[in-house]
Formats: sequence, C-alpha cells, structure tokens
Amino acid sequence: MSTAIPNTNPPAFYTVREAAQILRVDPATLYRAIRDDAFPAIRVRTRYVVPAAALDKLMREAAESGGCVDVARIAAERRTAREIAHLTGGVRR
Repeated sequence: MSTAIPNTNPPAFYTVREAAQILRVDPATLYRAIRDDAFPAIRVRTRYVVPAAALDKLMREAAESGGCVDVARIAAERRTAREIAHLTGGVRR
C-alpha cells in the first residue's frame, strides 16, 4: 500500500480564478487587465496562467511601500522594456 505525500511546494503558476481570489478581485477584472497587458500572465493556447512570482512581487511591493501598488505603472514598465528589447534586438530581463 502506498501513501501519497501531500505536495507542500507552492505552485509556480495560478489560474486566473485562483489569482483573482488571492487579490480579492473578480476574475473578469483580472482577465481584462491581462488582455490590456496591464497584468502579467502567460498564454498557453487559449488559457492564461499567472506566475506566482508576479503575485509575490506585487504583494511584496505593497507590504514594503505600505501603500497602493500601481499595477498600471508596472505594466507600462514591462511594455517599455519589451519595446526596447524589440528595437535593440536584445533579450528582455
């Protein structure tokens, strides 16, 4: 008889619904932000997944600043970095 060992590792990715629950927002709000490139996500065929590292970063920034995290600013920085990488032929970090 084998006993399953529970997975104690945190997930690398969350579904949009799970991420929305963590952030206490409606999943539709998060889907809109993702489609507007205002929230980090990875598209796998027709589904989106949210990197756990992105949520951790947002929560860490909120805790460190003691205030509101401007996701629109973060998204603008991501878009700018992606555009610079595209124009220079470099790799975005």
